[in-house]
Amino acid sequence: MSWALLALAIAAEVAATLALRALADPQRRRRRTWITVVVVGYVASFALLGAVLAAGLPVGTVYAVWAAIGVAATAVLGRVLFRDRLTRMAVLGIVVIILGVALLELGTSV
Repeated sequence: MSWALLALAIAAEVAATLALRALADPQRRRRRTWITVVVVGYVASFALLGAVLAAGLPVGTVYAVWAAIGVAATAVLGRVLFRDRLTRMAVLGIVVIILGVALLELGTSV
């Protein structure tokens, strides 16, 4: 259950960040809608993170997974939705972040 809550927290944070990007685009309309998505998304994300931590998952693991998947998903979806640049170096950076989280997990289980 904790991992499902963490997945929801990540989804809410990514949605809020993408809405923040949409809000910054002068060609997009419905500013109030985007502002609402940003605020609700971030509040939901942090509330869900709190629930995950209260359920007993270690803070280092939770934050590492949340940040790594959030960064990767935001970069890829930014490319898809907004045509943001995603260079080979950026992809390498995402891979390094994910490997770092995996190493963190391996280091805590040994």
